[in-house]
Amino acid sequence: MPESLSGLEKRIKSLQVQGAKNIAIESLIFLRTLVKKKGFRNDFREAVKRLEKTRPTAVVLHNCLEEIKKEKDVKAIERLLRQLKDADKQIALKGRGLIKDKTRIMTRCHSSEALALIKYAWKDRKKMKVYATETRPKWQGVKTANELAKLGIPVTLIVDSAMGFFIDDVDMVIVGTDAMRNEGFVNKIGTYMLALLCKEHKKPLYVVGDTLKLDKRKYIQIEERDPDEVYKENLKNLYVRNPAFDITPWKYVKRVITEKGVMTPGNIKKLL
Repeated sequence: MPESLSGLEKRIKSLQVQGAKNIAIESLIFLRTLVKKKGFRNDFREAVKRLEKTRPTAVVLHNCLEEIKKEKDVKAIERLLRQLKDADKQIALKGRGLIKDKTRIMTRCHSSEALALIKYAWKDRKKMKVYATETRPKWQGVKTANELAKLGIPVTLIVDSAMGFFIDDVDMVIVGTDAMRNEGFVNKIGTYMLALLCKEHKKPLYVVGDTLKLDKRKYIQIEERDPDEVYKENLKNLYVRNPAFDITPWKYVKRVITEKGVMTPGNIKKLL
């Protein structure tokens, strides 16, 4: 049976589907099936409204939905799906030259685009070592570490609070992004702290993301997730905050690797 809208919402909100690009791909596949059966009428409008609320910070799905609403054509969905599915390869081809032989890399969370860059450099027979931050409270960095280790890439998993301890052991930091805005790039909470470490220790910070992550929305809602992900005890006078993302100013970024090439933060701001 085709997946229901509520089933897709549940998978996205629970992080069974994670990553801005993957959220967009799963949503577009659902919408393609929906519009082929029912067109771009009430069911489509309701699905768009509900899907956009599932992970409000990530901008890729928003940008795709705006394009589809404008064109109202299945061909638009197909075109966007091709672009999203090809983004990892194109980004890796454009940026893998930045990773030299025997490079030591730190990364954060789980970004298919950032990992594609690392994997393609590994395929070029470049020796490397990766430090992956565990990325609490949902442990996406553990997924990154497992994925790289299975490919034979030497990877060291570290707790988030050890970023400063190991920063002098790396040559560069590579992270993904969920949205690129005028004020900076949005990524997993803790990325801003990592950027400050890069600045203090003179380590280049590279951001990896396709241009569908350009965010021209006037306002951005930083998603705060269920406090139970952090601490389940319900104690009087104890309050838990669980923001999923932070915004890192462009001044801390060396380069941005997109499917269109390696860009400066200034290039990105011009596109915005």
